Amino acid sequence: MKLLIKKVLIADANSPFSGLIKDILVVDGKIASISDDINAEVNETIEVAGLTISQGWVDIFTDFAEPGYEYRESLESGAAAAIAGGYSHIFVMPNTKPSIQNKTQVSYIIENAKQLPVTIYPIGAVSKNLEGKDLAEMYEMQQAGAIAFSDGTHPLQSSGLLLKALQYILAFDGTIIQVPVDKSIGAFGLMTEGVISTQLGLPGSPALSETLIIKRDVDLVRYTNSKLHFTGISTAESVALIAAAKAEGLAVSCSVTPYHLFFCDEDMVSYDTNLKVTPPLRNNADRAALRAAVLDGTIDCIATHHMPQNWDSKTCEFEYAAQGMIGLQTSFTVINSLFESLSAERIADLLTNNARKLFKLPAYKLEEGAEADFTLFTKEGKNTFTKADNKSKSANSAFFDVPLAGSVIGVYTKGKWTRN
Repeated sequence: MKLLIKKVLIADANSPFSGLIKDILVVDGKIASISDDINAEVNETIEVAGLTISQGWVDIFTDFAEPGYEYRESLESGAAAAIAGGYSHIFVMPNTKPSIQNKTQVSYIIENAKQLPVTIYPIGAVSKNLEGKDLAEMYEMQQAGAIAFSDGTHPLQSSGLLLKALQYILAFDGTIIQVPVDKSIGAFGLMTEGVISTQLGLPGSPALSETLIIKRDVDLVRYTNSKLHFTGISTAESVALIAAAKAEGLAVSCSVTPYHLFFCDEDMVSYDTNLKVTPPLRNNADRAALRAAVLDGTIDCIATHHMPQNWDSKTCEFEYAAQGMIGLQTSFTVINSLFESLSAERIADLLTNNARKLFKLPAYKLEEGAEADFTLFTKEGKNTFTKADNKSKSANSAFFDVPLAGSVIGVYTKGKWTRN
């Protein structure tokens, strides 16, 4: 199969062609030529105004729900949503049934994903049965292919257990991913604590429940000299704490979701259950701090926290609704809409380059002779995500029918080109 990409801006800091507009010829899964003007007989030509290419995007925190919850999502449907959203590499959470807590479960995910259009990396559980009591078989999972370790939607509450886990992963230079939530504070909170929660009559969860965990975990990283990634951070103080830890030289990194950047608690006046997420949407000042942290580089990655929920779990009273929303297909357009001044190179850093470095994915750059693993997108134009476009089994998105900027043209990975 021969694919010719015309007049494309190369947004890859590792590439010798970074920042240049070139033609790219891909032949049978490899980049055969990068030049100013290529003329060749090909199967397909891509020529779109404002076209940009980067390394294939990486999402580091996704729920594909298989095994055990295939009615919400499966590896197959999740992969279809990922490709449609521009992603070629996906880290899946361990919150399955059974959970990803041993080498058998890691191998199950890897084997069942081999024929899918994206590369799927299992995140292994830190604790057995995600109970936060005893360490899971992290070394064996790492040897089997686990990319990182986390209890996913069950953040580690025990300081002692996290200390042991951070010490344990030093043996193989691993990373733990933590959602910063202290479950003992605001345990019954339905949204962030503040003026809006009072007006809506909903119990609140204070920002303290997040910042306490970050302070504790940073102390543990300092003590162990290990690696920890906070995902889904949502407060201004969290940004400040992580920036200070980085300035100190600690191996701390972080990611934010598109919906924490787009929405705030003021958007919840409609009681839209799709906006019920963990950590909760914070106030406008917190959202502004998150946006500033994206621009100044404190935030390393965008993590979708793609969390499919079936119809019954969202079409109910707010109190009883499940947490989370889907986000793979809207991640780029949300970021592109919010940060019009952000260059294509910086977008590529947030969506792929930084994650590849943090989690030690194989080195890659867009150059002649390289395997084709890239995303084509454009920052211009308007795009509206509709239910007809949705590839997920679930439809819990607050972004349906919201006009957003830019579009994903397609993804080339694993020897196959998929055009949207």
